[in-house]
Amino acid sequence: MTKEVWRFIDSGAGSPSFNMALDEALLDWNSEGKIPPVIRFYGWDPATLSIGYFQKVDKEIDMEQVKAHGLGFVRRPTGGRGVLHEHELTYSVIVSEEHPDMPKTVTEAYRVISEGILKGFHHLGMDAYFAVPRTAEERDSLKNPRSAVCFDAPSWYELVVEGRKVAGSAQTRQKGVILQHGSILLDIEEDKLFSLFKYPSDRVKERMQKAFKNKAVAINEISKERITLEQAKEAFKKGFAEGLNIELEPYDLSAEELAYVNKIAKERYEQDEWNFKR
Repeated sequence: MTKEVWRFIDSGAGSPSFNMALDEALLDWNSEGKIPPVIRFYGWDPATLSIGYFQKVDKEIDMEQVKAHGLGFVRRPTGGRGVLHEHELTYSVIVSEEHPDMPKTVTEAYRVISEGILKGFHHLGMDAYFAVPRTAEERDSLKNPRSAVCFDAPSWYELVVEGRKVAGSAQTRQKGVILQHGSILLDIEEDKLFSLFKYPSDRVKERMQKAFKNKAVAINEISKERITLEQAKEAFKKGFAEGLNIELEPYDLSAEELAYVNKIAKERYEQDEWNFKR
């Protein structure tokens, strides 16, 4: 049986506004029937703090520290918490809600898409699995995460290695299309990450950072040998192809498509009105 062909785009390291604009453009083009489903890999230049669509900058983010570390800053069109995009492989998946293999509920679609990431970890020789919040307390914390830090909050079908979260993802559905994007951590600088958020007190910050070590981990902390970005790309590209039972066809954007992306970047993701609006 022939497999469905999806596009594969490796857009390299882009600016915060370009990265979010390209995900949005791909969603637009898919909704208009111009392109098939897409898997995209990307990085960030400069390293960037992205925040979830509903987060409040004044209340949660220490912008002085964001500037002091020379980081980019952008609000995502997806929900979720703050993510420091630095030593990681970022992925996005764009696929129609009507796709025959996509379940109707967000949670189940998240599981199906994340199957690709799970397989990627297996290709790196890591024993990753899906964790489901079991206790009432864990399920409650899904509705009201206490922390502004993405990798600190549990979610359904979290990808876990040795009991700790190794990938964080967020999803939105617009114009009949699912956009899921997320971070696969290769390395993590905890002190830098925790300096970017506001806390009620130093004691709370200390306690949260201590707890974080038990909840999240980067690939190179637990991998037997150091994994490079290129090795990660290869493993997760294979993983998506297997996990979603598809073929991936490399694609480069045309000049016209790039112009459209840059227009969205400028008009939305570079605007303070978007990034600081809540």
